[in-house]
Amino acid sequence: MPLRRSGPARRTVPIAAGTLVSLLSVLPLALSGAATAQDAGKRPAHPDQDWMGSTIVAHEGTLRAGGLEPRASYRRGVSGVDVSSHNHNVGWSGLRRSGVRFAYVKATEGTNYTNPYFAQQYRGSYKSGMIHGAYHFALPDHSSGGSQAEYFADHGGDWSRDGRTLPGALDMEYNPYGATCYGKSHKAMVSWIHDFVQTYREETGRYPVIYTSTNWWKRCTGNSGKFGRTNPLWIPRYGSSVGKLPHGWNYHSIWQHTSSGHPVGDRNRFNGTYSRLKVLANGR
Repeated sequence: MPLRRSGPARRTVPIAAGTLVSLLSVLPLALSGAATAQDAGKRPAHPDQDWMGSTIVAHEGTLRAGGLEPRASYRRGVSGVDVSSHNHNVGWSGLRRSGVRFAYVKATEGTNYTNPYFAQQYRGSYKSGMIHGAYHFALPDHSSGGSQAEYFADHGGDWSRDGRTLPGALDMEYNPYGATCYGKSHKAMVSWIHDFVQTYREETGRYPVIYTSTNWWKRCTGNSGKFGRTNPLWIPRYGSSVGKLPHGWNYHSIWQHTSSGHPVGDRNRFNGTYSRLKVLANGR
């Protein structure tokens, strides 16, 4: 149940002893550059209110389902939950007894926030016997995709081939702080996501799951088909079916089918059998 990076180590370049002083002498100048200042990011104002799907109902509603569990479709697949700091300490053993078999836990947001309940939620789900994973709430206008991927991987978003750890998930949804698409053009948003995806793969050896709604994806990426072949899709839709998928994906891997319920509101279904869920965890 890794809490920090255990995948492929970052490449390092040996430094000759004689060059160390000269490198150190220019380091402060490099750190004061514009790119570094941007990647330092801004602290989000209310990260405890930003969880997976927190902006979806406000912008898209519940499709007349009231956030309730669909009568038939939701029973197919493997039951899961996603949690964040607003859930506080979670009773994992009770959820496990109720049939929940996997959990995603919010680890980070931007490059300045980590979930204070992460250890209890991430370790607790694992110890209860669940397959678990971590997710990152993206803030594309705060810092680069690469810097957020690195921060995520180093603060709980790592992946390990232990058969019980899912690849990290990138939460792409409506901006809770301002402009819907974070002030980015379609091209710039796709570039930001690509930067995150590629950096996360370099850090962990896995492509992240992408969580997004079809409406947001169309509006903010121009319905890009760039990621469908590499990144599993996690789609929120609080109705009787997943509906139409974003361009590039022929099927979804996870469906967030409700944002309300007891004791943990966000309920999910993996689109397959438990053995297939384990395949996603193992990376093969």
